[in-house]
Amino acid sequence: MAGSDFPVCLEPIAYIGAEEVQRDIENLQLASQESRPAEAFMTAALVLQLDAPDLVIESHRKFQDLSTDEFLAIVALHIEAINQAIGGLPRQQIRLHVCWGNGPRPHTTDIPLRDIIHILLRARVGALSIEASNPRHEHEWRVFESVKLPDDLLIIPGVIDSTTNYVEHPELVAERIVRLARLVGRTNVLAGSDCGFGTGAGRGWVAPSVVWAKLRSLAEGAQLASQALW
Repeated sequence: MAGSDFPVCLEPIAYIGAEEVQRDIENLQLASQESRPAEAFMTAALVLQLDAPDLVIESHRKFQDLSTDEFLAIVALHIEAINQAIGGLPRQQIRLHVCWGNGPRPHTTDIPLRDIIHILLRARVGALSIEASNPRHEHEWRVFESVKLPDDLLIIPGVIDSTTNYVEHPELVAERIVRLARLVGRTNVLAGSDCGFGTGAGRGWVAPSVVWAKLRSLAEGAQLASQALW
């Protein structure tokens, strides 16, 4: 709609692309048979990942004029809506991803994790994916010194950044995993990336070859962390 600040829906909502999704699922299943990972996920099949960066980033983009309590009330409403939408689905096959926006900006107006974590933990999901490499938020692993995860919830910290061409050293990746695992339990941590490496058309800040190098560091760092924790 001309002049609108945000996208709007003008036509009835319908799902298209079922055949393409099924092909992606089959390709992933075939690849998994070769590489034999512990688990495989897609954002809309197998393990379901709900990508909801707006739950956090909108404190900066859309609601800067609201108080923290007013913004948290909006987030709480959306968490309840998510819970309603996934009601009856197996919790352990659902993840929720939130972030402060996949962009190399100052992030000085981001809401702190300590202010919002208690609401995010209300989501009836099996895992919560958050940024933990973003230099504005990396220190916030200490939030879990006083916040206890529900017994049936995994935390997926981003241990590699998705906006720069630095390749994290595997020992740094391991350090990020271990320090959090020692707070929340070694079986409650699943290493991930801060966000996607291609979350929007024309927004790929990291060279593809570097993406693979970062993912290699993630895997090697996770192995080092496992050796340290077990």
